[in-house]
Amino acid sequence: MRNRLLTPLRARNGQDFRPWICPSCHNLRLYRRTFSSTTSPKNTKPYYVTSPIFYVNAAPHIGHLYTLVLTDVLKRWHALRGRGAILCTGTDEHGMKVQQAARKEREDVKVFCDRNYQSFSILADRAEIDYDHFIRTSDPDHHFAVQHFWLMLRNKGFIYESKHEGWYSVSDETFYPPSAVHLTLDPSTGRKFMASMETGKEVEWTSENNYHFRMSALQERLLKFYEENPKFVVPASKMKDVVQQVKAGLGDLSISRPVDRLSWGIPVPDDSSQTIYVWLDALINYLTKSNYPFQIPGQEDAAGWPADCHVIGKDIVRFHCIYWPAFLMALDLPLPRQILAHAHWTIGHEKMSKSTGNVVNPFFALDRFYADTMRYYLIHDGGIQDDADYDNSYIIKHYKTGLQGKLGNLVGRVVRGKKWDVRRAVMLHETVNDELAKEHVARLSALPDQVLAHMDDLNPGLALKTIMEVISKTNEYITHSAPWYLAGNLRDPHHLDRIIFLCAESIRISGILLQPVMPSKMKELLDLVGVQPGARGYKDTRFGADRDYGRAMIDVGVGAETALFPPLRSDF
Repeated sequence: MRNRLLTPLRARNGQDFRPWICPSCHNLRLYRRTFSSTTSPKNTKPYYVTSPIFYVNAAPHIGHLYTLVLTDVLKRWHALRGRGAILCTGTDEHGMKVQQAARKEREDVKVFCDRNYQSFSILADRAEIDYDHFIRTSDPDHHFAVQHFWLMLRNKGFIYESKHEGWYSVSDETFYPPSAVHLTLDPSTGRKFMASMETGKEVEWTSENNYHFRMSALQERLLKFYEENPKFVVPASKMKDVVQQVKAGLGDLSISRPVDRLSWGIPVPDDSSQTIYVWLDALINYLTKSNYPFQIPGQEDAAGWPADCHVIGKDIVRFHCIYWPAFLMALDLPLPRQILAHAHWTIGHEKMSKSTGNVVNPFFALDRFYADTMRYYLIHDGGIQDDADYDNSYIIKHYKTGLQGKLGNLVGRVVRGKKWDVRRAVMLHETVNDELAKEHVARLSALPDQVLAHMDDLNPGLALKTIMEVISKTNEYITHSAPWYLAGNLRDPHHLDRIIFLCAESIRISGILLQPVMPSKMKELLDLVGVQPGARGYKDTRFGADRDYGRAMIDVGVGAETALFPPLRSDF
């Protein structure tokens, strides 16, 4: 059940919220909060990973799916290692772009959000995202957290009122200084307009009275934090960019909009003429679902905070890596431990754009290739440092060569073999005595630590490729060893069992490590080789750790159609 406040709040969104309650008076009132149901062992902070929350003004695209899968793989990985883990995702429903989108549809903005958020929730479910919280910024508990956060900033002297003039991008929901905009031309219409040099989005000149956050006062603290935490942002190139931006100087930040321009959002406490800036509102969602501001003294991290990793796209680095730490520093709250800023997807090496029609509908992709295949492809090819190009032909190639031709082929060869018994091979395993087998044992023994190192570096793609390389080597090993010719060998009757055991161990260890990427298919794989549900954790990936598997728990099937990775319905 979603965390919530039983006390409704005041807001300008058509909901019947009651007036703001001063936090210091909260305990004097009979209000109650339901805390996170996700817990970890006593004194152990759960791993807390978040995706960004997604704007509901447009439908989901493949980039949203990639971000969700990356986030989910990190969550599942830490759960695999035996740690409690929490994943938070959701939708960003406030701001000018959402307000304008609803107006364009001639629909009440709350009704618009209630309808459109569902596509993101459905996408997460279809992609087998194991989320614990799906937050909507229109939720009552989030309103409470944001207004509380605002009051704490004000009480500490970080908020002041002033006139603001500058270039505002509705699409980016941010102000840009004059040095960051330029005059550009729309080649399709010939229309000239001012646009952000960073994103290419149109900007408009705005002059208004609003509230400001004293971000300039935190410049040195931010730089000191970056110096002490050089891996705060991954990849390193993005960390370097962030440091350079802050060193170049930080101005104070406009953190509200006049209500006559932006009415859809959370109102500034005690000032109904102003609406809280959408990015301040949105960033606080990560705190909301960690029970802010109601953490129990001495157990502040029980619901996950500080976040272990925020997974974001590279286009929102500034907000997460500069603004967000500054907001938290102002209140002396713990900062997130790392931020993974991944690259984008292109088509034909061109940026995806709704205006040109070259966007990928993730639901169509999931319908055609199913969740695990898409998860595999996105993690395998998705960019962390550099953009990746999307094409159905790439998915088909990876399916046929990697999943079907390597992993599926290996599993079929071993579990469907008529001349050997996998269970007997596991039980009778003896020390290997030939060089080829010794090399393979060393390869399997090293694999878990190699994958762990890549995951610690927030590089699931490299971890996946490392596992698949071992699968390739195992196929080479079984082909070279040719166990199908060894049945009945009287000179060394156990040689066949040693070969089958090594191949089975490759499948078992790899299958366990691949669970965060392909949860459904790896459950099937581990069932096929008879690994018990309680023996599928990272601790079980040590070579020879499990001597109780080898008897299939499900039908191994016959023929291509019942294989682990059956033929695709279409090659186009």
